[in-house]
Amino acid sequence: MGFLAFLLLGLIAGAIAKLILPGRQGGGILATLLLGVVGALLGGWLGSIIFDTGVNEFFSLSSWLLAIGGSIVVLLIWGLITGRSKRTTT
Repeated sequence: MGFLAFLLLGLIAGAIAKLILPGRQGGGILATLLLGVVGALLGGWLGSIIFDTGVNEFFSLSSWLLAIGGSIVVLLIWGLITGRSKRTTT
C-alpha cells in the first residue's frame, strides 16, 4: 500500500473510531488523521502478531478492521491520558 493510501486509510479509520466511541473526543482533522495513522500502525502490528495478517491492501476487509480496531484502542488510551472527565466546577 502506498503512503497516500495509508494516510487516507488512517483518516477514515480515525473518523469511524470517533463515531463508534461515545462522548466528545475533540480534535480536528489533523488529530483524526494522526489518531487513525497511529491506530492503523498499531492494528497492523497486532494483526501481524495475533492473526498473521497486517494492513497490506487498501481494499482488504482485514486492513480496514485492523485499522479501525487499532484507532479505537488509540482513542481509548488518548482519553485515559488526557483525563477527559465530566466534572464541572462550581
